[in-house]
Amino acid sequence: MLSVPCFLPPHLLRRLAQTDPAAAATLVTDERLRAARAALRPTPSAALARATTTPAWTVHDAGHTEHLPGRRVRSAGDPASGDVAVDEAADGVTASLALLAEVFGRDSYDGRGAPVLASVHYGVDYVNAFWDGAQLVFGDGDGVLFERFTGAVDVIGHELAHAVTERTAGFVYDGQPGALNESVSDVFAACLRQRLRDESAADADWLIGAGLFGPGVQARALRDMRAPGTAYDDPRLGRDPQVGRLADYVETTDDNGGVHLNSGIPNRAFQLAATAIGGRTWEGAGPIWFAALTGDRVRPDTDFAGFAAATVAAAGDHADAVRGAWAEVGVAPAGARVRVRRSGGFIGRTVEREVDLDHDLRSLVARVGVLSEQVPSTHPDGFTYELEVDGRTGRFAEREMTDDLRQLVDLVLRDPGDGEGADR
Repeated sequence: MLSVPCFLPPHLLRRLAQTDPAAAATLVTDERLRAARAALRPTPSAALARATTTPAWTVHDAGHTEHLPGRRVRSAGDPASGDVAVDEAADGVTASLALLAEVFGRDSYDGRGAPVLASVHYGVDYVNAFWDGAQLVFGDGDGVLFERFTGAVDVIGHELAHAVTERTAGFVYDGQPGALNESVSDVFAACLRQRLRDESAADADWLIGAGLFGPGVQARALRDMRAPGTAYDDPRLGRDPQVGRLADYVETTDDNGGVHLNSGIPNRAFQLAATAIGGRTWEGAGPIWFAALTGDRVRPDTDFAGFAAATVAAAGDHADAVRGAWAEVGVAPAGARVRVRRSGGFIGRTVEREVDLDHDLRSLVARVGVLSEQVPSTHPDGFTYELEVDGRTGRFAEREMTDDLRQLVDLVLRDPGDGEGADR
């Protein structure tokens, strides 16, 4: 599915559009851009390969129109232009390309040295930024709720990362793959911002879009990777609706299946992994996520479980930290298995069974939450259940089990042949 990944989600713009003319106009423009993009075919990356004499990047001035790319102002090697937005875009693109080349070993977003085109001063009071399949585009904001979108370097990195995803995994922009599309851009943005600030994973604030909001807006940022759903709470913006656990996944037809809402789940997993691995994010968890994105284990329709499995496979010595991070948000990597062992009871019979963790079981595991050791009940002749899900273990007494946990163990122990598990 082709779309135009915009930095501000539609649900936020729709809320603001009720009272803010700039947001209403932006929403109309974004819908028109999505419709136009849906009619296009992806441009083969080879056609975008940079000629030897072509600058690595060029920034244009759209002149507050919607005609792209606009007037060329500055290219790689040129001195600062004196136009703040132009120079912010130039610096942000330069830093993003340096991160791709120096850390991830990739020559521009397509891996073939494609020149990066960017346009600033797009539209009148346009409150968004986007990658349209050919270039980066940034609005100046309305000066009330939103400042320049070039003023936050992670916005620039986020949008350029959409171009990388388009040329690699190609995640469809819908549902879980769409949420991964958004999350991977936030991951790259976080690596970029932390690298420029020389912050460790432990010291970083993990905010995306900090400094984007105008004075008086009750917002720390647009998203918080450490604590999804807490980035803002303002009478005009509403409260940040992002979720950070699979159990809270939002089923909706809005925003391409809630791609901006549900991206908080893999965002949180990345933050947890980066903190557990330690050190600098762009040297630790960042390369693991990038290897998963560009490797052969993911497809355009890969879901959270599939991408989790790809990151675990790419993690090497950090596999346990990455697996644990995904477990914390309720995601079990695809290919994982679940084992249940039931012991005790009146006749002291032990039953044990292990099965693949399919879609239905993954949903139950997400609702059950983090497995933990619990003190068994002293109720005479009661069953005790031991569970192991992809290396995580828990022990539960029958009377203390939740309905979801009871359903999970029943499904696992049910033998397709005779309805009973295997005796051990």
